[in-house]
Amino acid sequence: MPEWLKDAIFYEVYPQSFYDSNGDGIGDIQGIIEKLDYIRNLGCNALWINPCFDSPFKDAGYDVRDYKKVAPRYGTNEDLFRLFDEIHRRNMHIILDLVPGHTSEEHEWFTESRKIEPNDEFKNRYIWTDSWYFWGLDGLKFIAGEAERDGCYIVNFFKCQPALNYGFLNRREKWQLPPDHSDCIATREALKDIMRFWLTGDGVRGCDGFRVDMADSLVKFDDDKKSATSAVWRNIRSMLDAEFPQAALVCEWSSPVQSLKAGFHADFLLDHGNSGYRSLVRDYENGGTDNSYFKKNSNGSINRFLDQYLPWYEATKNDGFICLITGNHDTPRIGHCLNKSETALAFAVIFTMPGVPFLYYGDEIGMSFLYHLPTKEGSYGRTGSRTPMQWKPNTHANSGFSKAPSEKLYLPVDITQNAPDVETQEQDPTSLLNTVKSLLHLRNSETDLRSQSNLIIIHAPGSDSGDRSFIYRRGSCIAAVNPGTNEVNVPIAINGKFKLLYSIGNCGLENGNCRLESQSFGVWKAE
Repeated sequence: MPEWLKDAIFYEVYPQSFYDSNGDGIGDIQGIIEKLDYIRNLGCNALWINPCFDSPFKDAGYDVRDYKKVAPRYGTNEDLFRLFDEIHRRNMHIILDLVPGHTSEEHEWFTESRKIEPNDEFKNRYIWTDSWYFWGLDGLKFIAGEAERDGCYIVNFFKCQPALNYGFLNRREKWQLPPDHSDCIATREALKDIMRFWLTGDGVRGCDGFRVDMADSLVKFDDDKKSATSAVWRNIRSMLDAEFPQAALVCEWSSPVQSLKAGFHADFLLDHGNSGYRSLVRDYENGGTDNSYFKKNSNGSINRFLDQYLPWYEATKNDGFICLITGNHDTPRIGHCLNKSETALAFAVIFTMPGVPFLYYGDEIGMSFLYHLPTKEGSYGRTGSRTPMQWKPNTHANSGFSKAPSEKLYLPVDITQNAPDVETQEQDPTSLLNTVKSLLHLRNSETDLRSQSNLIIIHAPGSDSGDRSFIYRRGSCIAAVNPGTNEVNVPIAINGKFKLLYSIGNCGLENGNCRLESQSFGVWKAE
């Protein structure tokens, strides 16, 4: 386990929308460098940067054309190496976004693979049927009629994203290779080569690991346990442990019982199925009435989250971390459902729970989800969460994001009245931005509130009781939240005296009784 990961608080940067340093309308690596002190002053000590590699950008960079080259719109490889250096000078860390399941159709591997007689090295780098007939596809997405080669190629998502070949666990056709076939192993080894390139960086020190996109989807027709895909990642983890023991692997899998056993150090708690995470902040996506737990006037219970989270937590607490997020580039922003005070309570819990937290750029000021925007680079319904960071009031050109004419911006900025911005909120002690700073300062200053597994649930009643509070212990600290409309008084069995470390709203803990007014949160520490 990388030691630095145990204390990490990540800030997710969508590079094209963060800060434009050269006035071309799109964010860049130099822009990230210029804002590193802002990120560090927030209390974040690690960055996750969404894909920054060369790409035709039909899926916002998740269609990689060259894994070893920075996209020119962001800068150069030397710029990225300089970003690594600037981050490490500040005692921070950085992970890059790795897309292992597919490439762009313009990648040189694929342009060779699609030939009538491809080079043997790349003949099976992607998944091809043995003829253009559509037999044996069994639900796989495919493209036919667009290559010289006699066959269909399998895609993972968009037409432009041919699937790399890690094999099939349960083979049904002769063109489906087993995972231990030499060509499938060669694909895995090519992925290791990419990882080594960026971990080594400029020969001094490279990146500090990777967030892995759709990590559970490598081997096709895998079993329910993802046995074959897990074997691929365990092999890669063995390489990292031997060569780069401080490199972190964080995955988009959303099944920590599987992923952490597969060699990942951390897994995101995301939105798959009727999600417990959604029930906290975006219950409208679960279907039916929006009873998001942190909405003041909802009937949401914390138990819908805990029923999913706690079994995973107990099963994995010795293996790695479950990551709670404020949001990300694939989800509607948290402010689409919650107002400022509700968002502050959600952040308070997210930042005081076990695991490695991730703060999505702009969430710290409550940026809005601009649902009316048309798709950009394959974003579709996600476009509204990817708009430019609002550094200044929108009375300033492009809210301080770029000096380019507004029509050249990657996406438009929020021009609504009183749209949130960094400059204004920095001057307001009651702002969401300063609340985030104080919460992250709390987490950084109290060892018991960091990532380690020390969670004990003290109080989590059902919604039928009228009490919507949630009280939990982290080592010597007790945290309590009440997102509802009613004041609650909860007798809890505790010994000794506790002092208040932090509060939102009015709350108290005294003589074994926890008092929480409506929309309040508190953290106490044993004296």
